[in-house]
Amino acid sequence: MKAFDRPALTVLLIQGARDLSLNLSEAQITKLIDYLALMAKWNSVYNLTAVRDPVQMVTQHLLDSLAAVSAFTGAKNVLDVGAGGGLPGIVLAIWAAEAQPDMRISMIDTVHKKTAFLTQVKAELNLSNVSVHTARVEQWQAPQKFDVITSRAFADLSDFVNWSEHLLADGGQYIALKGVAPDGEVAGLPSGWQVSEVRALQVPTLQAERHLVFIKRTGS
Repeated sequence: MKAFDRPALTVLLIQGARDLSLNLSEAQITKLIDYLALMAKWNSVYNLTAVRDPVQMVTQHLLDSLAAVSAFTGAKNVLDVGAGGGLPGIVLAIWAAEAQPDMRISMIDTVHKKTAFLTQVKAELNLSNVSVHTARVEQWQAPQKFDVITSRAFADLSDFVNWSEHLLADGGQYIALKGVAPDGEVAGLPSGWQVSEVRALQVPTLQAERHLVFIKRTGS
C-alpha cells in the first residue's frame, strides 16, 4: 500500500467536496479521513476493498459516496444492505450527523469481519446515528421499517428488491448506487416495482460512469 499522506489526502477530499458543492465542516473532513485511515489499516488483514492506494480510496470511496448523499435529503431511517466496508453508509452517517441530524443509518452485512470493522468505526468516530447488524437481509426483522434502503455494488436490482422489500416502509424507496446505467437490471425488476429515476452522477477525478437508481412500488 502507498503511504497514508494525511495532509495530501485531506486537500484532495476538500477539493472534491467543493467540486460536489458540498459544504463539509472541518470536523466532517477529519472524520472522513479518520475513516479512510481505519479502512487502510484494517484492509491489509480484512480485505475490505480491492483499492489499495489511499489517493484512489478518496476518489473511489469517499467522493463516490459523497456524490450521492444529497439524494438522501429528508430521509429519516436508512438501511445500507451489504454494507461491506461502510460505503455509502459510514460516509452518509458522517454527512448526516450535521446535515440531517435526525437521520438514522442501519448497516447490514453477512460477513462478520466486515461488521466488526463497521462496529469499530462507529466506536472510534463516535457515530451515534449508526447501528450495525450481522445477518442475511432476507431473514432479518427490523424493529422499524425503513423509508430508504440503499446499496452499493451489492446485487442485481431484482435480488436487491426481492431480498429486502419486507423492510421497506409504505411510501419508501430504494436508492441503488450503480456504475453504468443498469438498463437490463431495470427491465428485470419484479412486478409491483418501478424505476422512478435514473440519475447520472459526476464524481470528481473519477473517469467512470456512476448512476443512482430510484425504485418505488408501482403506484406509490
